[in-house]
Amino acid sequence: MKKELEDTQVALEASHKVITGMTEIGLNMSRKIERMKFKKQKVRANHEECHQKFQARIHAAEDSMQAQHLLIEALVDEKDSVLQTIHGLQEANNAPAPFDGDWEEEPEEEPEEDEIEDIPLGEGEIDDE
Repeated sequence: MKKELEDTQVALEASHKVITGMTEIGLNMSRKIERMKFKKQKVRANHEECHQKFQARIHAAEDSMQAQHLLIEALVDEKDSVLQTIHGLQEANNAPAPFDGDWEEEPEEEPEEDEIEDIPLGEGEIDDE
């Protein structure tokens, strides 16, 4: 009976050590899971912040492009108005039109290269090229 009691006590102590070890492993796993959750939240927050900044840059670029487009339209309108004024003044003064809209640039002439004749080499002459 004493032997059975000792065997039971040894088994109980071994069982207690296993339970203690398993509890430690469980606690470590819980800590790791919490750290992973925290990192995941941090990554999500960073991603959201980057996304918002990117969207803000896109909107700013779109606004800038729209403003530039409006400015270009205003400049085209102003150019048309100036051309109409010039044509009106020319008609009033019976002057020839300086801009008829059909002007062409004269093509640039390419300078002719001096041609070098190939002179056949005679026997015994040295070719320095």
